[in-house]
Amino acid sequence: MSRSTALDPNQFNAYVMQAHLAVARGDLDEAERLSRTAARLAPEHPQLLAVDGVVEMRRGHGDRALALLTRAAEQLPDDARVLFSLGFAYLQKEHFAFAERAFERVIELNPPGTALRAFIAQLAQRQGRLDDALAAMQGVLDQPGGDLPAMRRLAGEIELQAGRPDQAAAHLRLALVHWPADRRTLHALLTAWERLGAVDDARDTLDAALATSATAHDLWLARLAVEPVGGPQAQAVIERWLLAMPEHLPALEALMRVHDMQGQADQAEMVARQIVAVEPGRISGEQRIVEALLQRDPPAAIACVESLIESLPAPQQTVLRPWLGNVQDRAGQPDAAVGTWMQFHREQAQHRLPLPPQAARQPTQWPALGSIPDSVTARPLFVWGTPGSHVERLVAVMDAATPLVRGDRYGTTPPSDALQSYHTLEQLASGELAPTALVEGWKAQLPRRGIDDGNVIDWLLWWDNTLLTALRPHLPEGRLAIALRDPRDMLLDWLSAGASAPLALQSPQQATDWLLIALEQLATLHERDLYPHRIIRLDGIENDPQGISAALEQAFGLSFPLVEPRGPARLASGRWHDYRGVLGAQFDLLTLIAVRFGYPQD
Repeated sequence: MSRSTALDPNQFNAYVMQAHLAVARGDLDEAERLSRTAARLAPEHPQLLAVDGVVEMRRGHGDRALALLTRAAEQLPDDARVLFSLGFAYLQKEHFAFAERAFERVIELNPPGTALRAFIAQLAQRQGRLDDALAAMQGVLDQPGGDLPAMRRLAGEIELQAGRPDQAAAHLRLALVHWPADRRTLHALLTAWERLGAVDDARDTLDAALATSATAHDLWLARLAVEPVGGPQAQAVIERWLLAMPEHLPALEALMRVHDMQGQADQAEMVARQIVAVEPGRISGEQRIVEALLQRDPPAAIACVESLIESLPAPQQTVLRPWLGNVQDRAGQPDAAVGTWMQFHREQAQHRLPLPPQAARQPTQWPALGSIPDSVTARPLFVWGTPGSHVERLVAVMDAATPLVRGDRYGTTPPSDALQSYHTLEQLASGELAPTALVEGWKAQLPRRGIDDGNVIDWLLWWDNTLLTALRPHLPEGRLAIALRDPRDMLLDWLSAGASAPLALQSPQQATDWLLIALEQLATLHERDLYPHRIIRLDGIENDPQGISAALEQAFGLSFPLVEPRGPARLASGRWHDYRGVLGAQFDLLTLIAVRFGYPQD
């Protein structure tokens, strides 16, 4: 084709076809060039409008694409290719109903359109028109060659969404016959059976599938999910699984967990040793062996983890050091634990952020707290806590209670405002950044963060009282929630578990010095009531969902859900006493500020 068009460059149709081929291979610049060349022969031709529209759509210019393709479709109302592209242009703009109509017209022009009918069903599903979606799916299934496993699965998922689990199960069973290991089908079937309470049907159907697909991992997981967790029926299923798939590590891991849940520690350890025999270094088995050793021979547990670390290539050894530190802690070796944790911090330092800057001096006088105009109804809430405060626990519970929480400052696409920048304190001090510009810049970012009315719960990356020179006069309606624990426990937690943000740390003294300044500022803010705030103490309730919910309810007068803590276990409140021998100098420095916040001296 390229040779024929090169011989006769004035062939309009050949240019159009070459342009479509360029789009298909992703060469949008070439498609645009060919369209311009063809336009010299037939300006404003609808085929060229269609090419240009597809190019704009591929580039993400939805409005321009829709305008061009609409003009093309008006002139070529029976061109299936143009209408197909127009449908996707509508889809890009989330005009689902218009997209649906465009695709229906394509089917009229080019029946039977089985795959496109299923896509139309999904569009109706996205709009909440489940009966229309199911009618479309019935049309798909009635087509010759339309009764496919993927179509049965989709019909079952829509029936499930429509609240008809019995019809859903009927479709999904047919899909399972052809796709016994398909995770989506299994998940939907388990949901349908759960809603129906059809445990026997679930067992029979899955056992029948296993009879012909005995090595399907996801099928065994689904079969296991039917049984009560940790019970004898679950153990029987796992033993069948291992007969079908000997030495299959997920099955062995499931058996190990069941033994632990049944209080059979020796059997669990035995299975753990089977796991590491199959795959030396498998962390699930190694961790269980170390747990057993901690109960009867703590030094051997430490030696086991050290041996694992030494078996790894040097660049990978660092990832296991926090675990080693925790094992040393549980073995009653606080000196060794701190040494291991600090070795990990130093190894990671080059990959981490520096500690947030802190103002050398606080203002001697603060600007007056502004009055809140009647027209301002927003009440934004900032949330912050030093490393070790468990502030992330508060944020998790708030996030479960309201869609207003924004933790994007800790993600890959943080807002580009002054509350994120490490240069803000310097810019405020020099006058480069005006206090009012700080607040206005923060507000300007809110719509991009999905906040249109100013009501946001903003988890801050850092805090310094210098921010009050902007917040007091220009955001008097704001509030600050501060997570707090005994400063000595916060230091220990920071060393052992790190911080919510990846902060570089070289020594316990560096952490102590930074904490002292941060806590001194918070104490001043609290004692002088420099900004509307709540201190939420998490001592002793860090892992207690009921306790955290109650603390938030007391602070804000609202009820909060119960959220289980995530991540590895952390050192309990009060554990700082066990580390006096190694961190005594740092604890002495923190004691005064601890007492200032109401904690006992000892």
